[in-house]
Amino acid sequence: MTTAEVIARVDAVFGDRVARGLAPSSVWGVFDPSGLVASGGHGDRGDGTAPDASTVYRIASCTKSVTAATLLTLVADGRLDLDAPVTDFVPAFRAVELPTTDSPVPTVRMLLTMSAGFPTDDPWADRQESISDDELDAVLTDGLLFDSVPGTGFAYSNLGYALLGRVVAVVSDEPYTATATDRVLRPLGLHDTVFSAEDSNGFVVTGVRPYAGTWEPLPLTGPGAFSSIGGLYSTVSDLARWGGHLASAFADRPEPGPVAPADRRLMQQAMRVVPPVVVPGSTRATAYGFGLFVEQDDRHGPIASHSGGYPGFSAHMRWSTRHGIGVVAFENATQAKVSQAATEALDLLLDARERERETGRSARGPVAAEVAVLPQTREAQRRVSTLLADWDDALADRILSPNVALDEPYERRRRHLAEAAAAVGADLTAAPAEERSVAPTHLRWWLPGAGGRLRVEIRLAPLAAGLVQTMTVTAEPNEA
Repeated sequence: MTTAEVIARVDAVFGDRVARGLAPSSVWGVFDPSGLVASGGHGDRGDGTAPDASTVYRIASCTKSVTAATLLTLVADGRLDLDAPVTDFVPAFRAVELPTTDSPVPTVRMLLTMSAGFPTDDPWADRQESISDDELDAVLTDGLLFDSVPGTGFAYSNLGYALLGRVVAVVSDEPYTATATDRVLRPLGLHDTVFSAEDSNGFVVTGVRPYAGTWEPLPLTGPGAFSSIGGLYSTVSDLARWGGHLASAFADRPEPGPVAPADRRLMQQAMRVVPPVVVPGSTRATAYGFGLFVEQDDRHGPIASHSGGYPGFSAHMRWSTRHGIGVVAFENATQAKVSQAATEALDLLLDARERERETGRSARGPVAAEVAVLPQTREAQRRVSTLLADWDDALADRILSPNVALDEPYERRRRHLAEAAAAVGADLTAAPAEERSVAPTHLRWWLPGAGGRLRVEIRLAPLAAGLVQTMTVTAEPNEA
């Protein structure tokens, strides 16, 4: 998947964070469709040694993806409707005064997508994990504030995921922690992913915060009514397994598991637009799905991710849904924001993969398209190539949809083709040197020329006949 040099650069990203005093320990892992392929650790995990892939950290809000997955297993069993109001499962919510007289009661789907209208609540919620169900009910009966009408916007809400934990418990008739463990974690072999430090088989790292030039240890909290927001402990090995399993839903042959591939894909769809203020500095459009953020990268396609932050801990997991390549990382310091390092690491990996496509493979033949195109698209490419090499209006009528000639008459297209080919000395009969695709019905390819290359791009109409609705030819001269 990648070279030793790139892995060394990834390792250096995390090593530098420990060297700069951002956290006393940092551990990371890289996975691809085959599983965990590399890992490393830096600093002192608390016993004089560096952390490794089996060292246990709090993963905090990365837990939300497990909560969402657990809910979807109940939906698949016909025991839960995503559009049911939360009051069906949490009667205490009936005491909550909604922000307007016409506000809907938040539904399970709204809670999953952070659109129930509640304010963002990280500092408060991080200290609520161990409260009881009765104490959560008391919070509700005392009333809530709203930032928006339920179902109309996005705000990161831990309270919403705490309510989802109660939904799971009511529907399954057992504690949320037991249901998530039995339905999702254990079937996938995630035996080092637990809700209580006492249940862990590995070395559990102590979380700390900076104080007076040193690290101040913080106590670990135990399971309670807010465990569904971020109560899990895990390891690099286990979380890489979880991320790889979610990513596999987009593979040609998805990995089977307790959560159906269709539901895993659903988790990683953009459901609610995330305002830029939530992800300052990001150049990617971001949305929220079910327990996962979804970022849109212009070069590499969708990126699924989630961060975790608890007092004393920072966690992050992210992967390319297109390639199944991902990074997980943990640190044991409050507000360490290991997400920044994990994002840099995945970008290094994906950029290296892109360079390998563009250089290494091109020496052995054409660089293939990233997205698997339809057979109709491939056939359209073959017929368009024939048309470009020896233009014939009758052939054009057979392979192009009628709008093409209306948008630009054939005579002008022939003239433009001749001028573009001449500008770069292109051989219109040559095999493509490279291909790109952003969708199964789209294809872009390049023909070599003495003074540059010729870019050809087609997109099919939504017709089973596979007619081409757009066809462009562009000269790309060599730089002087």
